[in-house]
Amino acid sequence: MSSLTVEPQPNQSTTPGSRPGSSSSNNNNKNPIVIGLYGIPGSGKSFLLARLREQEHEKEHFKFYEGSKMIANLVPGGLDAFQKLEGQEKVHWRQLAIDTIKKECVDSGRVAVVAGHFMFWPEEEETGQPQAEKTQLRHLCRHHGILFSLISPQPAPLGKISTLLRDFQYHTEEYNLSRAESKMDEVVGQGQRETVLVMDADRTLAAEDTGELFWKRALRFRRPGDEGDPLKTLFSGPLGYSYTAFRQATLLYEEAADDQEFDALCQDVASEVTMHSEFVSLLHRVADQAHVGAVVITCGLRRVWEKVLERERLSETVKVIGGGRISDGFIITAAVKAALVARLQAHQTYVWAFGDSPLDLEMLSKADQAVVVVGEEHTRSRAMDGALMNAIRKGGLRARQTVLPSNASLRLDTTELPLIQLTDYGFIDSLICNRSRYTSIQVLHAADNNVAKLLMTPMRDAKVAGPALREAHRRVGWYLATEFLPGLVGTEEYLISHVQGHNTSGYRLFHEQQTLIVALMRGGEPMALGVNEAFPLATFLHAHCPNDIMPHHLQGQHTIVLVDSVVNSGRTVVQFLQHIRNLHASVRVVVVAGVVQTNAISGSNFTTQVSTYPTEFSLVALRLSENKFSGRGTTDTGNRLFNTTLLP
Repeated sequence: MSSLTVEPQPNQSTTPGSRPGSSSSNNNNKNPIVIGLYGIPGSGKSFLLARLREQEHEKEHFKFYEGSKMIANLVPGGLDAFQKLEGQEKVHWRQLAIDTIKKECVDSGRVAVVAGHFMFWPEEEETGQPQAEKTQLRHLCRHHGILFSLISPQPAPLGKISTLLRDFQYHTEEYNLSRAESKMDEVVGQGQRETVLVMDADRTLAAEDTGELFWKRALRFRRPGDEGDPLKTLFSGPLGYSYTAFRQATLLYEEAADDQEFDALCQDVASEVTMHSEFVSLLHRVADQAHVGAVVITCGLRRVWEKVLERERLSETVKVIGGGRISDGFIITAAVKAALVARLQAHQTYVWAFGDSPLDLEMLSKADQAVVVVGEEHTRSRAMDGALMNAIRKGGLRARQTVLPSNASLRLDTTELPLIQLTDYGFIDSLICNRSRYTSIQVLHAADNNVAKLLMTPMRDAKVAGPALREAHRRVGWYLATEFLPGLVGTEEYLISHVQGHNTSGYRLFHEQQTLIVALMRGGEPMALGVNEAFPLATFLHAHCPNDIMPHHLQGQHTIVLVDSVVNSGRTVVQFLQHIRNLHASVRVVVVAGVVQTNAISGSNFTTQVSTYPTEFSLVALRLSENKFSGRGTTDTGNRLFNTTLLP
């Protein structure tokens, strides 16, 4: 059995550290790719090298070397003389051979393929040599960021080796991302969907880890000395979850099975996977929406998840972007997931992301909406809590969590990570709503009708302040609430006792008990009290800043009414709307204000930010003002309301 190692170019590996075979004495900054072909004497290295040399299409891109012949050509007296040298002298000539190969490849622009020996054993100790060589070479490569692959001599592996050589030649992180982005464009299209759901697969769509299941099946016939779970060993080692590690994972899958065996193993694994019913239902709902798409982006096995989705009759509408084989052309890392979300957003697509592990955090942070899928404690990532807390508190991640199954324990708490149900109607509506419906802001105002003229007079009168002004604001709040909100939100009928002793129909605001009135402090309180007087069953909340609105305040609410005395730039409204939107994706929001400056609602920044939220948003005002003046001191509305005009 032979093995291949590839010393990558600097941009091919994210793993730092020195690499065996690189020259410290050569000042040339160019680093060619060097592929080593190793094996014990008689394993067929030289034969394979000779056959590769005969391939005309390989000569243009590769330069082939016998390591021993290179040393023989450099050392006076040849290989016999080299064998008689002391240890340090041998190191010198080996390094010179390496430098010579490197220079020739830099000058020619070709990739070096070098056949050589990793270990020399006395004949009486040859038992166990192949396994020892594989184990030590694999270990050394991982500690130096070098890819490693085993090649079986039977059947003749020439075609497979040629495929590997070409992959080693071209595959850089930049090339990898380019191929993944092209796949995303092919699967989803460029700007053809308003909204796209991007989902991790293992431990997200289902409780199972398909990589773990694959290796349990593949290793049933393992040989003595083989690793227990190659993926766990790989990712817990020095490569971590780097680009190089995922490239090495692909090579492990190539070692484990040929294409036919691999597909059969994937079929067996898929048969053991049960998708969460909540995701199955959600994805079937999405399939009926022409403006919404869904794609699975997995660091794991693409073929397994294609088979799982096919079984659930979702394969036509939900595509999988992932790897597992050299022929896939790319691998998926945490950075690639995030980049693919950015790719969608560059085409003005609104992205919902679903994931469960630290590998998904970059993707979740990049997405417009993020949902952390929380499984049972014995299966979920133990590192996720700390990484998630750091992403929320230091990285600015705004996410929610869904617990599958529903009796599993939460991650963190619902203040930092609000809880949602994938089956909740409001959540589904916010996810599949047609976003183009909300490209304009609904603004209602009393204009110059006689009622508005009467109500606005004391508000503008400089002599009116304190309790009298607060009462004027309260009356405006009641008027705006009764005049406009029933038309926006609707009314509902309920039974009341008639004065004549029988029951009759009464009317109140639609879902009045599921309405939250938020007074933006301090200027919004008097007007908010008037709104509350009109809708006495509604909940009332004081808010000095957006974070004063907590997840439990919004739980079960149908409408949020934000009340302020004046809307100047609209910045405060946008901040509150963003916060509410992150906590509750679909709740209706109505802003009630006495005065709204027209430059606020006509400004492109305000309009753009508000219209990006797929939720019903309306603004109600007593009057619109062309006056761009913002009050200060004695003219500030808050100071006038509470007689604090003289305070510094």
